[in-house]
Amino acid sequence: MIRAVVRGMWRTLASAPLCRRVLPPAAGRVRLLMLASVTAFASLALAFGQPGSGQQVSGGPVVVFDVDGVIGFTAVDHLEKSVARARAENASLIVMRIDTPGGLVSSTREMIQTILASPIPIVGYVAPSGARAASAGTYLMYASHLAAMAPATHLGAATPIQIGAPGTTPPSSPAPESDKKDQPAQPGAAERKLLNDAIAYLRGLAELRGRNADWAERAVREGATLTATQAVKENVVEFIAPDLRELLAAADGRTVTTSAGSVTLATRDRRIIELEPTWQMQALQVIADPNVAFILLLIGVYGILFELLNPGTLFPGVIGGISLVLGLTALTVLPVNLGGLALLLLGLALMAGEAFSPGFGVLGLGGIVAFIFGGLFLFDPGQVDIDFSVSRPLVIGAAIASAAIVIGVIGMAFGSRRRQVRTGAEQLIGSIGEVVEWSGHAGRVHVHGEIWSARSGTELSPGDRVRISGLDGLTLTVKQAS
Repeated sequence: MIRAVVRGMWRTLASAPLCRRVLPPAAGRVRLLMLASVTAFASLALAFGQPGSGQQVSGGPVVVFDVDGVIGFTAVDHLEKSVARARAENASLIVMRIDTPGGLVSSTREMIQTILASPIPIVGYVAPSGARAASAGTYLMYASHLAAMAPATHLGAATPIQIGAPGTTPPSSPAPESDKKDQPAQPGAAERKLLNDAIAYLRGLAELRGRNADWAERAVREGATLTATQAVKENVVEFIAPDLRELLAAADGRTVTTSAGSVTLATRDRRIIELEPTWQMQALQVIADPNVAFILLLIGVYGILFELLNPGTLFPGVIGGISLVLGLTALTVLPVNLGGLALLLLGLALMAGEAFSPGFGVLGLGGIVAFIFGGLFLFDPGQVDIDFSVSRPLVIGAAIASAAIVIGVIGMAFGSRRRQVRTGAEQLIGSIGEVVEWSGHAGRVHVHGEIWSARSGTELSPGDRVRISGLDGLTLTVKQAS
């Protein structure tokens, strides 16, 4: 339509009597200048006209990537690289395949900001069958331009994990003693603020995408969940798709609003580009697990301690150094509680002090207590929306193992004090030797690879076995061995 208007303006201007009268042939340059101005105006109109009229996307491919497992910094990186690749490929759609129990709040917000800023439509797709988009995954689904689910999947349970902690009933409205056991604990002021913030955030995403905001509030306030069929009925997702091809067919022709404006999807039978995470992402995803990071720290510290106790063995020191670096790398991307980390390191230091200078066990006992509390409080629950902490059995098991090492070192120290001195000349006492030559009550004996002068109260013969019973200067006192 714009082209037709411009063409008409061009013809009108070129053939208008006013132009011919005012601009005679001698003024052709002025006429050309006016025509050029009209052309420039028309070009701008073509370039910027109808910005929100549902313009068709290019016939580019569809980029697919996975958000699998706990959402963390690797998921953020994967999303950003997928969007960059989609833009380079002039893709028509990005499919974010989700299967997650939740994750870091900071990482989830970064991903949502990336989705909202994407000029290419992003589909949140809970798949394959049996997958879930729990907690932070629900936020990602609400933020996506389109939301779809495979059969036998579910989403929801978006209540922040701290809200589940027991609270107290406000003193201004005490409940009768008989009814207290039937009433749920009321959250405190901090929990209410956190809850309201989460509700407002998810409702805002729901209103932006035209989805069910009331159920979004229930998902946060009550931890509500929905199956795929229920989610479609509740207007939480747009459709159900058993596989990618069905998803692309269902998305074809739908109009969504991106940061670049309104876009009508043309995705049927498009080429699919599957983006796999790099090996660096996969490795970091493994060590970013709280339990793995905790184990790496233990191996690192104990490997270095064994190397210090036995200089020159090398193997414990090398393994410990590598493990310690990996563990510290994991801590840089995890929500670490500095107090818990300080307690953990203090506990290890106290137990090491007990091992190097055994005493009455005060250092070891204090180290074990500090170690246990440090392991339990190592990660900050305020930055995650799932149970994100070191396994308690792992912490207790590590504490027991550390205590066993400390007790073993203390036992060996006390045992060494009770043993007879076995160094220098004193180690000869009680040793067995052999007579080399003998005359009367004196002679020489071979013991510990050396020839010693010896005397005895009985007469001996060369070849007799003798036991050293004393030492007088450089002369041994011996008696015949039984």
